[in-house]
Amino acid sequence: MDKWKEKDLFEWLNENYYKSLVNSKNPISRWDCYDIETQNRIELKCRRKHYDTLILEKKKFDALILESNKNFDIPIYINSTPNGIYLFNLNKIEPKWFVKSLPATTEFKKRIWVKKEVAELDVKQSIKIK
Repeated sequence: MDKWKEKDLFEWLNENYYKSLVNSKNPISRWDCYDIETQNRIELKCRRKHYDTLILEKKKFDALILESNKNFDIPIYINSTPNGIYLFNLNKIEPKWFVKSLPATTEFKKRIWVKKEVAELDVKQSIKIK
């Protein structure tokens, strides 16, 4: 799992956890997929290293909560790390927001650092699904 990309995580979830998982129709959406049966609106992240706290951007959180509230869905944040897959029900978490300098993207070798409003979610607040 240390080399997984979101596509790999989606495929694992589709085969092992959710029964009716579909990708977001918009590739730049603030959420990645949706499970029709459970009404889970899901943001996915894959980490190459394990951390006991996992970062969530406020912009993604706000957009996911807004869209979930509009559609009576459950906002879910799922992270994979080399130690497992962690599911956070964002309705049950009160994030503490702060500003941190982070890479604008993790996909490119030349990193540009930007300030982002984020929260650190303790894996103890999650359901470990693998």
